[in-house]
Amino acid sequence: MSDAGPALRGVRVLDLTQFEAGTSCTETLAWLGADVIKVERPGRGEQGRFASTDVPGLDSYYFLLLNANKRSITLNLKHREGRRLLGCLLEKTDVFVENFAPGIIERLGFGYDEVRRISPRVIYAQVKGFAPDGPFGNFPAFDMIAQAAGGALSLTGMPENAPIKPGPTIGDTGAGLHLAIGILAALYQRERTGVGQRVEVAMQETVINFCRISFARQLLTGRAAERWGNQSQLGMTAPSGIYPCRPGGPNDYVFIYTTRAGNHQWERLLDVIGRPDLKDDPRFGDPVRRASHAAAIDEVISVWTRRHTKREAMERLGQAGVPAGATFDTLELTADEHLNRREAIVSVDHPTRGPIKMPGWPVKMECSHVRIEAAPLLGQHNREVYEELLGLGEAEFAQLAEQGVI
Repeated sequence: MSDAGPALRGVRVLDLTQFEAGTSCTETLAWLGADVIKVERPGRGEQGRFASTDVPGLDSYYFLLLNANKRSITLNLKHREGRRLLGCLLEKTDVFVENFAPGIIERLGFGYDEVRRISPRVIYAQVKGFAPDGPFGNFPAFDMIAQAAGGALSLTGMPENAPIKPGPTIGDTGAGLHLAIGILAALYQRERTGVGQRVEVAMQETVINFCRISFARQLLTGRAAERWGNQSQLGMTAPSGIYPCRPGGPNDYVFIYTTRAGNHQWERLLDVIGRPDLKDDPRFGDPVRRASHAAAIDEVISVWTRRHTKREAMERLGQAGVPAGATFDTLELTADEHLNRREAIVSVDHPTRGPIKMPGWPVKMECSHVRIEAAPLLGQHNREVYEELLGLGEAEFAQLAEQGVI
C-alpha cells in the first residue's frame, strides 16, 4: 500500500511544554505528522534548552532528543500583546498542551475555561505531577518523584536493600505517551461531536498504571507487592536473572528466563549449555522446585555464559527457543545496524550541534511515515508561523520584535 502521507497531517498543536513529560507528548504527535508549534519565551526559550547543556549557548542534547520535528516560535505571554497573539493562534489550533507547574497556566490567562471560550474545538491537554484535586495537587514533581509516589521505587531492587529508581523515565515520558493516547482519542471523538475537551494526566497515576502486575501480586497475597530483584512478581522460577559473559565488562551480562508454565524452555536450555543430564535431577523437576534451588542453577548456567559473549549467548539461546536478552548499553544500541535500518535509531543534522544519533519513533505504520527532523533553534520559525497563520506583515513583525513580544 502506498504512503498516504502523515497520519496526523492537518492537525495543529500549540506546544507550551517544558522538560520531558509534556515535550514527550508533543514530540509523539509531531512524529505522527502533526504540525507542532512550540511556544517559548523570547531570549531564553524553555528551560530544557539550557538547564542541562554541556556548552553554554548551545541547546542541550536533553532538549534535542525531546523536541524533534517541531517548529519554534517565541512569544512573551506576560505581555498583553503576546497573550492576544496566542489567542489568535488558538483559533487556528486543534490541540493545546501544557505542563507548567500547578497554577501557572491559569495565571497566564489560559486556563481551560478561557481556552474553551476562545475555541470550543480545541483539545486542551495537561500533564501534572499529581491530580489537581488531590492532596498533592499543588506539589511540583519530576520523574523520580512520580516514580516514588506511583509505586515504581517500592518495586525495584533487592528485597533486603533500599528502593532504587528505575533507569527509564516512565514518570515523565510514560506520562507524555499516556497523554498523547488521550489526545488521539479526543480528536477521534471530536469527529462525532464537533467539540473539544480537556485531557488530563497525572504522572503519579501513570506510574501506577505501569505497575498493574504488581497489583496482581497484591491481590494474590493480600500484602503490598514486594521487591523481587530479577524475579517475576507473580511467581518465582529459575533461571530468572542476569549471568556474566566474557570479556567481563560492566554490561557483559545476559538475562535468561524460563517460563513458569512448564519444563520445555528449561529442557531446551539444558541442551544448549550441554547439561542434558540435569533433566532428570529431582531438584529441578518443575518451576517451583527450580526456584528453591536457584543458586545451584545460577552456578551451572554461569559456567556456560562465561565462555560466551552476551550476544553469542543471546543468539544461541534464542535460536533454541529459550528467552534471553543481552544487556546492550546505549552505545551498542546506537551502533546497531538493524536498529538504524528500522529507524529505531536515526541520524539528524542540527544547525549548531551537527550530526546527532538519537532514538526514533518505534511505531511503524503501513500508510504513514514521517521523517525525523532535528529539534528547532529558538524562534527558528517565527516569521513563517506568524506570516502563515496570522498574516503578519514585515512592519508588524518588526514592531513586535522591538517591543519584546516575540
